[in-house]
Amino acid sequence: MAEVIPKLRVLKGAEPDLSAATYQIHDESHTIGNSLRWMLMKNPKVEFCGYSVPHPSENHIHLRIQMYDKLSSLDALLQALENLDNLCATVEDAYNTSLSSDAYERWSERS
Repeated sequence: MAEVIPKLRVLKGAEPDLSAATYQIHDESHTIGNSLRWMLMKNPKVEFCGYSVPHPSENHIHLRIQMYDKLSSLDALLQALENLDNLCATVEDAYNTSLSSDAYERWSERS
């Protein structure tokens, strides 16, 4: 039977209250790493956020989050994921609206 690898894992060395922690996110790359870092840094309660890809052959990223006032970095991460999801949905809606209402040259495939 194949080993089940969790999507998100808190790495050793995290503060007990998770005010500072490094998360390993499995099966992700720079795309989500940089997007999450950007979204987290928009939060004024986040003191520091950075990510790294430990090695190109490893299929995960490490995301470090440090919070002000002993707040939970996990709460900030979950909020950032929700905000990023909402942003993507907004961009998709705007794209689809523009695509359906604007006059674009359309090419059709020929058989």
